[in-house]
Amino acid sequence: MTKPILHRDDPAAEPLSGNVKVTKVDWVAMALDVLVSDGVERVKVLALAEQMGVSRSSFYWYFKSRQDLLDTLLLHWRATNTTAFIGQANAPAATITAAVLNVWHCVANPRLFNTALDFAVRDWARRADKVRAALDASDAERLDALTAMFARYGYNTAEAGARARALYYMQIGYDLAQLGETLEDRMARVSHYLLIFTGKPAQPGEVETFTAYARQHWREDQK
Repeated sequence: MTKPILHRDDPAAEPLSGNVKVTKVDWVAMALDVLVSDGVERVKVLALAEQMGVSRSSFYWYFKSRQDLLDTLLLHWRATNTTAFIGQANAPAATITAAVLNVWHCVANPRLFNTALDFAVRDWARRADKVRAALDASDAERLDALTAMFARYGYNTAEAGARARALYYMQIGYDLAQLGETLEDRMARVSHYLLIFTGKPAQPGEVETFTAYARQHWREDQK
């Protein structure tokens, strides 16, 4: 079996001999896969090394400790999922219904927002106070962005906050339920969901544009 090649991030370091080599990105990618599939307890240095076919010692070229790796995973989650969510809430839109559809790009596109990783971090937060604090801060930032989004379209402070919470917590619960809907089933309900969450009907073409985006990006396991 061909084994991965290790790239040394430190150009001044003495080169390693042999061909059992991986990059820091490989360590992080493998750890993220395990975090999502098996939980944080299974993110172990030796187990990761065995899965990649490398020596455990190569881990320490990139990380000081397992905790250093876990901190990196948490930073990755925040820099991808939270940043993407806030970015979509802040994206320009002509109407509030179009703005909500921008946020729902996170639901449709796993390259934009990794829902499985979000679930894994929420599970992890039940076991670690530091992660709980990071999750609480992220949730607050996402809710603030949604509240500001509704406020931009004329909702007063109280209503904007309430609609933001209804939209956000519904989405978390909806995804956790793992309903196994087909894409077409979900798209058929989009206009009704928009009316529920905004109090306004979608404008002509908005749902069709979102549906086209969803068909292009929808998670493979949802198709």
